[in-house]
Amino acid sequence: MSGPHVIRGSVSLPEAELMWRFSRSSGPGGQHVNTTDSQVELRFDLAATDALPEVWKQRALERLAPRLVDGVVSVRASEHRSQWRNREMAATRLASLLAEATAPPPRPRRATKIPRGINERRLRNKKQRGETKRGRSGQGWS
Repeated sequence: MSGPHVIRGSVSLPEAELMWRFSRSSGPGGQHVNTTDSQVELRFDLAATDALPEVWKQRALERLAPRLVDGVVSVRASEHRSQWRNREMAATRLASLLAEATAPPPRPRRATKIPRGINERRLRNKKQRGETKRGRSGQGWS
């Protein structure tokens, strides 16, 4: 593999906690297709890991709850013909999924008031447009 899979900052996925499973990819193929286990399933026990800080772990467990099966998150990859490239793809997907799930919540939006000048300009333009359209009617031409 291409080194440690960094989630964010100095936190990375430990290779010892990753569980790999290989199977035959579905779909059409050539002579090699029935003998190669190129589909990759990568599983990571999120509930039992010590690699993530506790705050991140709770955040990820909460956000990924629909995807988890007994606290384990699973990712599949079968786009490439090579098992090696599928392994890299699955590890990258898992790292990005965990990075997104452990990200801090966005700052709450602070409501701002629309300045009076902008509102007046909008209403003035609206009135002017209405006058233009009203002038297009055929009334008063006789």
